[in-house]
Amino acid sequence: MTAGPTPLLRVRDLRTAFRTEDGLVRAVDGVSFAVGPQQTFALVGESGCGKSVTAYSILRLLPAAGRVDGGSVELAGQDLLPLSQRRMRAVRGAKISMIFQEPASALNPVFTVGRQIVEAIRLHRRVGPAKARDIAVGLLEKVGIPSPADRFDDYPHQLSGGMRQRVMIAMALSCQPQLLIADEPTTALDVTIQAQILDLLASIQADAGLSILLITHDLAVVAQLADAVAVMYAGKLVELADVHTLFARPLHPYTQGLFRSLPRLGQCIARLETIPGSVPDPLALPTGCTFHPRCPIGRDDPRCQQQSPDLREIAPSHWCACWHCDNYEQAKPTDPSQHVLGNENLRTNSRDR
Repeated sequence: MTAGPTPLLRVRDLRTAFRTEDGLVRAVDGVSFAVGPQQTFALVGESGCGKSVTAYSILRLLPAAGRVDGGSVELAGQDLLPLSQRRMRAVRGAKISMIFQEPASALNPVFTVGRQIVEAIRLHRRVGPAKARDIAVGLLEKVGIPSPADRFDDYPHQLSGGMRQRVMIAMALSCQPQLLIADEPTTALDVTIQAQILDLLASIQADAGLSILLITHDLAVVAQLADAVAVMYAGKLVELADVHTLFARPLHPYTQGLFRSLPRLGQCIARLETIPGSVPDPLALPTGCTFHPRCPIGRDDPRCQQQSPDLREIAPSHWCACWHCDNYEQAKPTDPSQHVLGNENLRTNSRDR
């Protein structure tokens, strides 16, 4: 959907469902996007919208109740979905790595962090134990862990949350992947550590030339790290554009609602604006546009209530799934400089850095 070089990752019409006692839950419903070389592409939305399930579908790491039942996932032209489990294990780590949302849970508490990095290295690279240890210590140093040779023998519980996240990043980089999937990489970290982790990811990307698929609910993180962004709601993409375009002129009512809920500089108000209603039950999704019960336009429009809009290109490289989003009068521009995340935080395009 985005112009430019041949994508490293191309996801087409991805569909993922989960079997539950109450019925089939469609967690990802026809999602399509592309991640270019050395690009950071963000999937953003509220909890439960399907963004993390999209990442796990790409990696084929779904739990037993989940299955991908449609679409394709191509990495450098190779469709990953038909691969055997053995071949897919070779892809994970060596070509795609993931920074998991909760490092305290992702790291094994009974092994030292150094041993866990060494195991990841030796699984995909033909090196001996001593060489693997040297690589692991070098990676710990690269991600900013002080005294890396000493920290190599620490257990996860001996490290702070920020340090554990750095270990996860070191492990993800251990096999020199082409694509790094970062699932909420700053969750549960204080603001100072968040900024350090984001700076680290940007620095690593610039040095290694890898692509990043960023999964987040935080628009400030998107502003700082992403080149392009897709907004998800109830398992579908509702808007897709480069980050500057989306922040300057969000078109979908849901995206506009996310921006209106952000505090603005110089504005003293008792309460932040919220999006009315709640995320729909995935077992009982509304007919038509799934956002229409919460939408100031769609809740009174029969077409929105009955027909689901497709994601379509409204302006060059700006896609939106809304019956009204080509009406620019409805899509009032936002001034990114007035949000607390600030216009100065918007990332420049990777080709301009």
